[in-house]
Amino acid sequence: MRQIDLHTHSTASDGTCTPAEIAALAARQGLAAVALTDHDTVLGYPALQEAAAILGLETVPGIEISTKYGGAVHILGYYIDPHSPELEPVLNWVVRDRDERNEKMCALMAADGLPVSYAEMKRRFGEVIGRPHFADILVELGLASSVRDAFDRYVEKGQRYYVPRTILPIERAIEIIRLSGGVPVLAHPFQYKRDDAGLRELIEYCMSQGLRGMECRYSGYSPEQSAYLEALAEEYSLVKTGGSDFHGSNKPQIALGTGIMDNLSVPYEWLVQLKELAGK
Repeated sequence: MRQIDLHTHSTASDGTCTPAEIAALAARQGLAAVALTDHDTVLGYPALQEAAAILGLETVPGIEISTKYGGAVHILGYYIDPHSPELEPVLNWVVRDRDERNEKMCALMAADGLPVSYAEMKRRFGEVIGRPHFADILVELGLASSVRDAFDRYVEKGQRYYVPRTILPIERAIEIIRLSGGVPVLAHPFQYKRDDAGLRELIEYCMSQGLRGMECRYSGYSPEQSAYLEALAEEYSLVKTGGSDFHGSNKPQIALGTGIMDNLSVPYEWLVQLKELAGK
């Protein structure tokens, strides 16, 4: 059975592999198609597409947008137009807001004499910097015993180095994906720690805004969890997608195409259905 991976991240956001390296790795592993879903950016897709064309690998332009709906929620967008005039100003705003927040966090640390440079953090971790990276630095500096400890004492809401971000509302994220010609999909549903009723409420609200799909197979999800999500997607007439959330060495336990300890298998037939929905 031909396999695909519809959730990957490159050096254009917070992964450690370039888009071309992701294409090469996908081809070596015999994948039929791969999507690049970098956080809040589409800048890596042309390089993926160019490398994949030489390798005979099918590619899908994608994105993962951080939103909020009673907490953090991520929306994937597939077959968006990377050159859409609707997309660029919103993504520029998201990146600018994130950079301003991170600069403020670095300034707070510098005021306490900590050698934390935002430019150095981007060099080390990539373009997308979040609180986990600040937590890593605090552990390295010996100020915390673990990432969890760093969050609890320094970068969680209400703590010394916490600075809030202005997160894009979920309604706007779905709208932007649709206006850019894409298919909005709910990413990794179990990450939001909702019970059945809560997950249904989230799905139904997102559908009222234009959601068309749900990620049903994901690294770390058990066969039982995936089966539950697939049944839920069918009940709501949502297209099913799946992917590893590959980040290279930033998430070394996750392998492209096969997830954690080969627990992931996403059939090409799901991409066929996605393409039909996107009119491709």
